[in-house]
Amino acid sequence: MQAPPLAALAGGAWASHRPAILAAPASLRRPRRGALRLPAWRAAGGGRAPRLPAKGAVLASDTGADEEVAGPSPLLDVRSEQEFVLRVRKEVERGKLRPDVADNFENLYYNYKNAVLQNGDPNAYQIMLSNMMDLFDRVLLDEENPFTFQPYHKAIREPFDYYTFGQNYIRPLVDFRNSYVGNISVFSDMEKQLRQTEADPAVIALSLERSNPWISENIVYVAGDRVLTDPLCKPFSMGRNLLCVYSKKHMNDFPELIEMKRRANTRSLKEMALLLRGGSHIIWIAPSGGRDRPDPLTGEWHPAPFDASAVDNMRRLLEHSGVPGHIYPLSLLCYEIMPPPQQIEKEIGEQRVISFHGVGLSVAEEIKYGDVTAQSRNADEARGTFSEALYNSVVDQYNVLKSAIFRDRGAVSSNPAISLSQPWR
Repeated sequence: MQAPPLAALAGGAWASHRPAILAAPASLRRPRRGALRLPAWRAAGGGRAPRLPAKGAVLASDTGADEEVAGPSPLLDVRSEQEFVLRVRKEVERGKLRPDVADNFENLYYNYKNAVLQNGDPNAYQIMLSNMMDLFDRVLLDEENPFTFQPYHKAIREPFDYYTFGQNYIRPLVDFRNSYVGNISVFSDMEKQLRQTEADPAVIALSLERSNPWISENIVYVAGDRVLTDPLCKPFSMGRNLLCVYSKKHMNDFPELIEMKRRANTRSLKEMALLLRGGSHIIWIAPSGGRDRPDPLTGEWHPAPFDASAVDNMRRLLEHSGVPGHIYPLSLLCYEIMPPPQQIEKEIGEQRVISFHGVGLSVAEEIKYGDVTAQSRNADEARGTFSEALYNSVVDQYNVLKSAIFRDRGAVSSNPAISLSQPWR
C-alpha cells in the first residue's frame, strides 16, 4: 500500500535555516582524527546525548559521486579559546579562509559562547568550544572544496553525519524547561499516515526526536538560497533533506540573475512533484516566502501573511500527485534563539545574534480544501479562503505558544484545539 504525501504549511516566527539540536561532547579530548569521545551528558531540561559519528571526510557532492574530500582537521591540539581564535586567524594568513568569513565566524563564536553559557550546564564551556571547533572544521572544508546543492538535496549522513552535527550544535541553545509542542497526537497521526508502506529541519527535529523520530529525520524542508550559500549556514543545511529554491523576497536582488533563479525554481518544483507522486514524504514549506520579522512599529513578532498563490500551487501539486495528500498548518516559534536581521538584506553574511531560550512547535488537524471553500463563489475566492483558513490556524497556534513561553503560563495556555506538552520529559 502506498502511503500519502503530507504538506506542512508553516508559519510563525522562525529563525535561520531550521537547524535542529542534540547534545554535544562535553570533552575536548580528541585521541585521533576519526573519533570524538562522548561522555554521558544530560542537557539542561533533559535529553541524553547520542553517540557522535566518526569525523573524517565528506562526500564531494550529493549526486552519488564516490569521491571523498578529507577534512582539514586544523584543531586537534586546540585546548582553549585563545588557541582556537589564533588558529582561525592563522587560516586566514595561510589563504585557506576568506577574511570576511573569519570575521563572521569570530562574531558567531562570541555570540554562541554567551548564549550557551546561559544554559546552566556545568560543562557548557567545553560543549560550546567543541561545537564551534566542529563547525570550523566544516566551514574550512567547504572553503577548500565548495559543496553544491542539487534541486533536491538528501541529508548527508555518512561518512560524516551532518544531521547529527546540526543536532549537537543547537541543543545547548534550547531551554527545554520552557519549550512546548502543541498537539503531539497529530504528529503521531501524520507519522502513521506516512508509514503505511514498506518503502524506505531544526527545532522541528529536536522537538520531535523523542516522540516522532521518523518525522525528525525524514522531513523535507523547502529552503531558500541564502542557507545554501552562506558559509556558516551550509554545514547545517547539508544535514537536512532540502528542496532548494530562490525566495521571492530575493528574486530581484540582482537583475542579471533573475532568469537563472526562475529556471532553478522550476527544476525544484519538478523535484517536489516527483516526491509527492512517490508518496511517503512530508514537506515543510513557508508560504510567506521567508523568515518572519517584527512589526516595525510595535516590535512584536507575528506570522507573516501567506502568499495565497504559493498555497494554491502546493494544493494543486498534491491533487495531481496521483495519491491522497494532506495539508496541515504548523506553527514554529524560535526567533529568540537566532533571529533574522530586522530588515531584508541583499548581501550574504549577516551578523548573528544568538540566545538561550524556549521554543515552540505546534500542528493542527488537517484542513481540507473542499470543507472550507464549499461556499466560495469562484476559484479566486476559494483560493483566498483556503489560504486564510490555514493562516488563521497558524496564528492561533502561534499565540498559544507565545503565551506559554513568553508569558510564563506553560501548558496552562492549552485550549480545546491546542494541547501543549513536553514529550522529551
